[in-house]
Amino acid sequence: MFGIGQFAEVLELTDPTLPSDVLASKQFLTLLDLLGEGEIEGFPSAAGLTKGTTAYNNAALKDVFLNGTQILQTTADNSNPIDTDFNFPNITFTPRFGTSSQEPIQGIVASESETAVNTAVTKDSPVNRTITNTEIDAVRVTLGFPQLQTFTDDGDIEGAEVAINIQTIENDGTTTTVITDVVKGKASNMYFRDYKINFPSNTSFPVTIRVNRTTDDSTETTLQNSSTWSSFTEIINEQKAYLNSAYIALRIDAQTFPSVPRRMYKIRGTKIKIPHNGTVQSDGSISYSGTFNGTFKTDKEWTNDPAWVLYDLLTTSKGFGDHIDSTQLDVFSFYSASVYCSEQVDNGIDGTEPRFSCNVVIQNQKQAYDLINDLCSVMRVMPFYSAGTISITQDRPTDPSYLFNLSNVTEAGFSYSNSAKTTKTTLVNVAYFDNDTKDIDYETVEDTALQAKYGIVTKNLRGFATTSRGQASRLGKWFLYTQSNEAELISFTTTLEAGTLVRCGAVINVQDPMRAGVRRGGRIQSAASTTAITVDDEHNTDLIADNNAVLSVILPNGTLESRTISSISNREITVTSAFSSIPQKNSVWVIEDASIQLQTFRVIGVTETERLTYQITAVAHNPSKYANVEDGVPLQGKVISTLTAIKPSPSSLSAVEQIVVINQKAVSKLFITWQAVQGAKEYMLQYRFNNENFTSLKTLNTDFAITDTKAGTYEIRVFTYNALGKPSTSPSKATFTTVGKTALPADPQNLTIEPINDQFVRLRFDQSTDVDVLHGGTVVVRHTPNSAVTDTFEKATGIVQAQAGNVTEVIVPAMTSGKYLIKFQDDGGRFSENAAQVILTEPAAQPSVVILQEREDTDSPPFQGNKKNCFYDADFDGLLLDGTLLWDSITQNIDDLSNIDFASPISSSGEYDFENTIDLGAKFNLNLVRHLVTDGILPNDLMDSRTANIDTWDDFDGLSASSVDAKVLIATTDGDPAAAVAATYSQTAITVTVSKTSHGFSVGDFVVFTVNSGTAETGFFQISSTGFSENQFVLISDVTQNTSGNCTLGSAFKQFNEFANGKYTARGFKFRCLLSSGDPAQNINIKELGFTASLNQRTETVNTAIASQCATNSAAKSVTFDAPFFTGTASLGGSTTAFLPTIGITLEGAVSGDYFTIPSIAGTGFTIETRDANNNFKNLNFKYTAIGFGKGS
Repeated sequence: MFGIGQFAEVLELTDPTLPSDVLASKQFLTLLDLLGEGEIEGFPSAAGLTKGTTAYNNAALKDVFLNGTQILQTTADNSNPIDTDFNFPNITFTPRFGTSSQEPIQGIVASESETAVNTAVTKDSPVNRTITNTEIDAVRVTLGFPQLQTFTDDGDIEGAEVAINIQTIENDGTTTTVITDVVKGKASNMYFRDYKINFPSNTSFPVTIRVNRTTDDSTETTLQNSSTWSSFTEIINEQKAYLNSAYIALRIDAQTFPSVPRRMYKIRGTKIKIPHNGTVQSDGSISYSGTFNGTFKTDKEWTNDPAWVLYDLLTTSKGFGDHIDSTQLDVFSFYSASVYCSEQVDNGIDGTEPRFSCNVVIQNQKQAYDLINDLCSVMRVMPFYSAGTISITQDRPTDPSYLFNLSNVTEAGFSYSNSAKTTKTTLVNVAYFDNDTKDIDYETVEDTALQAKYGIVTKNLRGFATTSRGQASRLGKWFLYTQSNEAELISFTTTLEAGTLVRCGAVINVQDPMRAGVRRGGRIQSAASTTAITVDDEHNTDLIADNNAVLSVILPNGTLESRTISSISNREITVTSAFSSIPQKNSVWVIEDASIQLQTFRVIGVTETERLTYQITAVAHNPSKYANVEDGVPLQGKVISTLTAIKPSPSSLSAVEQIVVINQKAVSKLFITWQAVQGAKEYMLQYRFNNENFTSLKTLNTDFAITDTKAGTYEIRVFTYNALGKPSTSPSKATFTTVGKTALPADPQNLTIEPINDQFVRLRFDQSTDVDVLHGGTVVVRHTPNSAVTDTFEKATGIVQAQAGNVTEVIVPAMTSGKYLIKFQDDGGRFSENAAQVILTEPAAQPSVVILQEREDTDSPPFQGNKKNCFYDADFDGLLLDGTLLWDSITQNIDDLSNIDFASPISSSGEYDFENTIDLGAKFNLNLVRHLVTDGILPNDLMDSRTANIDTWDDFDGLSASSVDAKVLIATTDGDPAAAVAATYSQTAITVTVSKTSHGFSVGDFVVFTVNSGTAETGFFQISSTGFSENQFVLISDVTQNTSGNCTLGSAFKQFNEFANGKYTARGFKFRCLLSSGDPAQNINIKELGFTASLNQRTETVNTAIASQCATNSAAKSVTFDAPFFTGTASLGGSTTAFLPTIGITLEGAVSGDYFTIPSIAGTGFTIETRDANNNFKNLNFKYTAIGFGKGS
């Protein structure tokens, strides 16, 4: 409701702070509230009374609530209520019911015109004023009383009174006393009182208004009661009738309501059309008698039946009547819905009520689609459009009307989907308007079974148009039911014959052999009578006659009928009672019994598709849901599948272990397989390793793979699950022993060798057959200079980096003697058991000169170079890795140590720098051949440390140590290795900052750092940073300290790189041996370590004649070689002339007696003198050939 207008009328002023006998003014307010559009029935409490009478209006006040309180109490007599029956005084109430002929409500002011009088009224001098305006409807006379008080002898002040009357004298002489009043009370200031005089329509104007005073005028000063006519106001009333609008005029006073109160009206609302055979009951529902013929009563009536409320909204101008014609509506579908809505059901409290009622005030603008859906939701209907007609279908008890099986759907069959949420609501609060409390209340409905599974999950619902607690409760129950039981959808495409018969809301039966597990439906091949049919297949069909089996068919008229089966013979089925007509050939049939029943669905969509087919979508339907929601009757389930029976456990459980490739990585897997079980939904696989806890998982497949298996025992169990998710009573069991990836790779096969040149050879072999070698593994190539059988893979050292496991050839340096050995290593670091080996036949040596054969192991004492994490051990006669434990950390008795040198785990790596640096004196090409003999050992498995009986030893040498290796590294410089440049340094912690102007070093270079002052460590360091200046660089020391001082810097060496055999161009050479162990129990023994340095022979020939100019210059001719030859140094050859080149001269133009001499030969050139027979210098031309070693640059 909303207000049309409000009008103020001042009769008295009220001040609540004054004593009760003190007069004050009072203000009145008239409110107009619009109740609805169109004629309404009226007020429930006034039902049966005549509208417009005092009794009706009084009864109606029982349905009018101000601030939540009814104006007139329910128990009051409608005809003669007493003052105490009213909860509020001074209320004037006038209703209009929205008819097309209703009269305007009188007394509603449209305009006012006030005229001042200000004349004293005495008993002997009445005051007259004439009204000449014939358009007015009333006059308000305002009288004033300056003071009303009496002074008593004892000093008190009491009130006074004045009696007055007002008369009207019409133009025709008619005189009427319209007001008689006594103003009584106490007033110390001016007090006003209004009197309204209404003029009937037949009043004869002009009209004289006379104010008479009948009380004697006061002549005593102790009595003050004079009176004045203050003014009069001409009033023209509102004349609007607001036809076809129901509204209320309500007049209240400000003394009772200081502010405008909240108004509520309980009404029986808009009158609408109802069927000709319907009678509206007191609760608003409709009872029907006879058969509905599609027509309505002439006179509209009030009802809260939601079906006809929706029909009225769709067909009248206040709704959608301007867009929808009533002929477009299937009125019979509305009638069927109305019958179901009006049925009486238990209200859940103490009686019955209509199943669905619609009590709502629609007062806000809303989208048409939303409003229609809201109204449909009240009665569980769904509108749909078909064949030019709008119909509604209601979710109410309905018998199945059609059958579907695989014979009347397309090849795609039936498709199922489920829209159920992972979490379900378990408690619903339904909001509804409570007519008793005049406010929104909530009905709580809960599902204890769901709460046990999901806990308390709350949802708030709005019961649209709901004013009944029982209806709100049913709405909540319906919501909880549908969310749990109507989430499954079925969709399929059917033929024209079925698609044109099935409508939205229809209930259908489905026999799906894919879900049922058996075929029990098809097409009728023939029908001999109304009691026997012949079906299309007997071999693939489960034809059953016992267990009260029922045959259902579609008859020629499109209806579905079912009969109990009496017998089955081959493909002929006979029923106990006749069908209403003979079924047609090719019609649809199905069978059901207690063991397998038909699925039931309610159609929610029918769509015509291409090729005269129809797409049908339906939702799961349980006919027992209605009794469950309304009466609490337990839901009745159906057995729709043999697939729900408990299944046996799988047979033929087996497993095989394999190594496979996953993402280019070798992975061990245990492949488990078993025989499929007919009708199984899924399987539960359980497995555990070495009696650990079982791991469980479900799978739809009949195989599974356990990844990354380990060596040990796997226990396997497999359960079968049926369609209901129930497992077999016992599992299939099996136990399998696995090795994981612990098996050693197969040995390399067919190793061959072929020379490439004097520096390299190629090793060829068959590709590994192991997956964990091919993917993530390596081929490891080692060399030993000895070819004895005892020189095993463990005693050999690597000569190239480990190669990818999938290669079939490796190019390696050509070693001078010994043998090559290869093993496959898998991605877990496990080597093949035996190495393939081949002995190298040394290629023919090219002419060269050996300038140095260095052996660190033959020095006295051996291995005199700088050592890091390694040491020379005389017992082993070799260089070994240190242990990681310091002496101060040893806590046990030293006498208990089996080996003092290895009282702790072996270091993972160590370095040995050769004692001497090679300096060729200039930059030459140098041939280097590594010499390295090693042995892998287990130092704590020596004979002295063994305590067991010698007869129990498997071998005398201990287990093989294959996780160790050694490499020889080389670093070169083009500068003078002995150079010494002065610089300064400062060290903080381990960072040494060296200062030298324009030092020329780069990051990564190695430099000899010699300390002249301070306590820093002298050594061969790699430059880690050049800082922020070209005049500084940074070294990292092994010793932590703070110091500074002077130092000298050697030449810059390049980074160390591994070498075996090779040719290197540089002046200076440093050598380092890198020891490594991948197992803290294994050590490597460097037994022989060194290299051979040689230079290739080189010939330099000049075939262009050279003029000696000896006679001209009187001196020898100096010749410079194109490239210098190496001639030796003090440390390489013993002198700088140890390897001088030889010179061959060819003189041109010489005569008898001419000759030449070579006074001097050096690595860079020579001098020549050409002379005649008299030993005089002679100018001759010559050519030369120089043969020496090395090529300088």
